[in-house]
Amino acid sequence: MGTGSDSESEGNGWGRARGILVKAAVLIGGAILLKRLTKSTTRWDHARFVSHSLSGEKFSMEQASRDPDNYFNFRMVTCPAAELVDGSRVLYFEQAFWRTPSKPFRQRFYMVKPCSKEMKCDVELSSYAIRDVEEYKNFCDRSKAQRPLPEEVIGDIAEHLTTIYLKRCERGKRCLYEGSTPSGGFPNSWSGATYCTSELAVLKNNEIHIWDRGYDDEGNQVWGVKEGPYEFKPAPASSSNDMFSPLNFAPLCPWRKE
Repeated sequence: MGTGSDSESEGNGWGRARGILVKAAVLIGGAILLKRLTKSTTRWDHARFVSHSLSGEKFSMEQASRDPDNYFNFRMVTCPAAELVDGSRVLYFEQAFWRTPSKPFRQRFYMVKPCSKEMKCDVELSSYAIRDVEEYKNFCDRSKAQRPLPEEVIGDIAEHLTTIYLKRCERGKRCLYEGSTPSGGFPNSWSGATYCTSELAVLKNNEIHIWDRGYDDEGNQVWGVKEGPYEFKPAPASSSNDMFSPLNFAPLCPWRKE
């Protein structure tokens, strides 16, 4: 006749054990979540995020479709090329008309690293000329075996062109990071300019906005789009529209020479 009592005792014991397990799981899960929420973002985390956002194939197709009188449909592609001993990442960048991606009109290296602790920014994005641009044409579209080696890339980093200082955007803003060249820009001699400025914003879904402009000695804008930045979005499936226009065909900052 003790069977019922034993079963009831076992049931109560299992119930208590299950309650303890549930509480333990909640506590462990809460601890993990709290750790994730309180984990601070390091300076290198910012740099890695910006590098990742810049990488890939992107087009200004949507913008050119909305305003073909002022914007071209450009293709930009960026990919990792090397890493320096201090952890700085070197990216290869090129830009072309979307119909002729194998004929880039703009090529350079980006160097991405955290801002120094004394500066009021998160990421330092510098651009450099390439010693022999023909050697790097369509670099990102090649297999790794057909690309210059990382040590060759480092050796081919030439003249420093510009540096953009990016900060994490405040909550509520559309951007994730944004920044610009310092006041006064950098030297540039294309089409009558004496200096150029550059602004860049990183948005969600790896969208990149770039606004490059050239100015003469008197501060007059002599090249570059005036209406706003170019908006580059990850590659669409396809497009059958040719988005060329007669305006603003200028090599974007930071070319110093023709």
